[in-house]
Amino acid sequence: MVTLRDVAKKANVSVATVSNVINGNYEEVGKDTRERVMRIATDMKYKPNRIAKSLRTNNSRTIGVIIEDITVFNTPEIIDGICEYAENQGYNILFDNLRLYHRLGNRYSQISECKKSISKIIDTMMHLESEGVIYVGAHYRDVTNIIENSDRPIVYTYCYANDGSSHWVNFDDEEAACQVTEYLIGKGHKKIAIITGMVESIPCQTRLSGYQRAILDNRLLIQPDYVKIGDWTYESGFEQGKQLLTTPNPPTAIFAMNDLMAGGVISAARELGISIPKDLSLIGFDNRTCSFYYTPSLTTVDIPLHQMGRQAAKLLIEQLQGKEDTIESIRLKCEIVERSSVSDISAVD
Repeated sequence: MVTLRDVAKKANVSVATVSNVINGNYEEVGKDTRERVMRIATDMKYKPNRIAKSLRTNNSRTIGVIIEDITVFNTPEIIDGICEYAENQGYNILFDNLRLYHRLGNRYSQISECKKSISKIIDTMMHLESEGVIYVGAHYRDVTNIIENSDRPIVYTYCYANDGSSHWVNFDDEEAACQVTEYLIGKGHKKIAIITGMVESIPCQTRLSGYQRAILDNRLLIQPDYVKIGDWTYESGFEQGKQLLTTPNPPTAIFAMNDLMAGGVISAARELGISIPKDLSLIGFDNRTCSFYYTPSLTTVDIPLHQMGRQAAKLLIEQLQGKEDTIESIRLKCEIVERSSVSDISAVD
């Protein structure tokens, strides 16, 4: 690796002179010397030592990204959004993957089981050269105190922290579920069932609240038999979907709280000889890749994951730049992606 000393020797000047030229401090360096140093540095393919410079200036232009699990469906798009914005702003990124889903599955409430090893990974990241940190959750929930005693700004996304000082970027679960239910009602459906995730899950609670709000706002009855508890898996969608479709008064539409459970409903309907969307309308949530390839292709809810990543990076970098008007939290809107699994029965009624 070519050093400042190598360039100085070749140019027959001091190391301090080369350092001034490389860092743009031209006051005490003549034009001819400056041009000669820059030409020699370019010819020798000199590259500044970014870490050494950051130690001197306390400005590494590097942010850390702690990822709960890089294999979870939501993570890649969020990371891409972070990278896109940071790159455009001239920031570098350090990554660390906690592999939390592989450690716990969906049992995020039991994080204490592996808190020691997770704390070690987080401490390592926090002691690197990053000026601030973005924490990317694998499941939407409160992660207060998962990062302790930090002297650097932190932004959370796909999760949040109620510590009074952190910033976060998420999406509006409740409003999205309300829009889904309103969408089905607008298509003429009055018997609308829902398959939830695990009841202790915040997304389950907020999406159920949105569903109930839309039902009541449209003066329909909330039927307890139309609310089934799943666990986010394809298998639970199949089992709960089969129960709904074999009741004496089956629903005309089902809202599954994620696309995997919606896939299970499609299999249950096929086994029972029920046609989607002719006999049953179905809508999922997440807009995973699989939703496009189901038969029929699944109408679902698209989460603005890429935008969440961009906004998280923007919030962090604005803090690093000392902008006083930085928003503390952002909740982005989701959009319904219409495909082939919902029919309009309003004309029939």
